[in-house]
Amino acid sequence: MSDFGNLKKIPTRKIWQNEATDFTPWLASNIEALGEAVGLELELIQREASVGDFSLDLLARDLGSSKTVIIENQLDQTDHDHLGKLLTYAAGFDASAVIWVSEIVRDEHRQALEWLNQRTDAETQFFAVVVEVLQIDDSKPAFNFKPIVFPNEWQKSRKQKISTTTSAKSEKYRVYFQELMDELREKHRFTNAKAGQPQSWYGFSSGISGIQYWAAFAGKGKAQSGIYIDRGDQERNKNIFDRLKQREDAITSHFGSQLEWERMDDNQASRISIYREGSIESSDSELKEIRKWHVEQLLKLKEVFGPELREIATYE
Repeated sequence: MSDFGNLKKIPTRKIWQNEATDFTPWLASNIEALGEAVGLELELIQREASVGDFSLDLLARDLGSSKTVIIENQLDQTDHDHLGKLLTYAAGFDASAVIWVSEIVRDEHRQALEWLNQRTDAETQFFAVVVEVLQIDDSKPAFNFKPIVFPNEWQKSRKQKISTTTSAKSEKYRVYFQELMDELREKHRFTNAKAGQPQSWYGFSSGISGIQYWAAFAGKGKAQSGIYIDRGDQERNKNIFDRLKQREDAITSHFGSQLEWERMDDNQASRISIYREGSIESSDSELKEIRKWHVEQLLKLKEVFGPELREIATYE
């Protein structure tokens, strides 16, 4: 077994000749793979999003937290011009995560992003990601995203714990959803997300933009799982909900439990939910049971609604 192939790196310019017309569209199409590399579930919002006279390459959303993510990409190596733009876009979109993708990250830019990770608050994350194109002998080329700069989670967590704005209850939420997403990622390959947030809910990609599976503590002593529909337009959301509602009997039969169909006519979004007793203040043993329940419901939601949502997306 010593007859190995020769692994070589191909210059990115041989794959993508033009940054704006070749590389940026390709990155937009592979945004989920980029998200997996940095531990976020990314959903594309817009290409070439305007900030004054400038245009951000990719504007995205972290589905887990619904927070804004900005992505600036370069072929070749990083430069001062893009570093300045990156900070301008971060301020313009009030971004929580900033991702800089390039073939080569220069040392001075790596140091600048590491400094920002150390000095900014616990809610802001800076990433530098190298994109590689690899080939074994004459095989088809393959891409690889390699994070070079990423937040020091220990430092971020420490800042959260000493912050007067982060309560003990928020920390309980963070720990709960961290354990939930770790199980979903490692045992079920349900998500790419890696970092829990101090909030009472978490969203997961359905594969359809604007539609999420989610797990939550809904208040009044209730835990919740479901589907959240918000594709940016109220009429569109209600139409999707109504088409699913027409299939209620078949969906309920397949799901095996009664669902709550929440059209929410006064809101832009709609949702379909299932509830059980439970709160974040429950005992450790009860929280373990709630987490098991969340996992079971999310897996069933994906199994039952996945084909329904793909069919709707095909004809929208």
